[in-house]
Amino acid sequence: MATISSPAPGRWAFPAMITGSACLAFGPWLVRLADVGPLASAFWRQALAVPFLFGLAFAFGRRDEAGPAFAGGTPRLLGLAALAGVAFAGDLSVWHLGILRTTLANATLLANAATFLLPLYGLFVLGQRLTRMQWWALASAAAGVTLLLGRSAELSPRHLAGDLLCLAAAVFYTIYLVAIEKVRGTWEAMPALALATLASAIALAPLAASASFWPQDWTPVLALAIGSQVVGQGLIVYAVRHLSPLVVGLSLLVQPAISAGVGAWRFGEVPGPWEFFGAALVVAALVIARLPSRR
Repeated sequence: MATISSPAPGRWAFPAMITGSACLAFGPWLVRLADVGPLASAFWRQALAVPFLFGLAFAFGRRDEAGPAFAGGTPRLLGLAALAGVAFAGDLSVWHLGILRTTLANATLLANAATFLLPLYGLFVLGQRLTRMQWWALASAAAGVTLLLGRSAELSPRHLAGDLLCLAAAVFYTIYLVAIEKVRGTWEAMPALALATLASAIALAPLAASASFWPQDWTPVLALAIGSQVVGQGLIVYAVRHLSPLVVGLSLLVQPAISAGVGAWRFGEVPGPWEFFGAALVVAALVIARLPSRR
């Protein structure tokens, strides 16, 4: 009797990656639409996502059939998860502040600088040697970021400050990625993401309570929590296990493309030729940094 084969686990990885990237691309727009302060919108993004993520963690976050989602939670592991959450809180704090001070395209591009900051972590902290392609990625990124910052400085000091905040967000996000990767050595992706999200919500609470905390319109912050944190991050966390680094890198470029389109349509943020050139250099760096290394 013939058996019906089940779909491969990664069959839906590429559509999930594209969908997740597209969901994240609308995050900066939702931050501008929210009627609360940028730190409050960061808090609500995390806090409202916590129950959904823990539900998904208990439903799908088992390493095997025998152990529960959060089995093996040693103090060191919980500390790493807390560090990841605090770093993610720092990332969201400065990024949300930067979103209000620069273009949506720049905010998304520069916040993705973690892609080429990770090789620097490997070089200076782990003592790894960079490949030739990684050096090219760093050079392209440096040139592109310098050009974008120079153009922002010419436009207004406010734009330059926004760009620098988004670059600072990339530094925090790099710390988050390093910490969460160590947590992933024991836990699956969804339990790790749930606990880090809870920690970041706790870290953001005292910062967010300073002003404009309670939304009058819950739609933007709820869309941030569900669209960006639960659906966007959740789909990407699922997809990256089944896709090559190059495909992941190219898929993430959906974000700045959509953000640039929204910025041009909704806020009249039409980039000029030098902005296009600087963005192209950063995009090239993102692609090169994710190319698989030759052995």
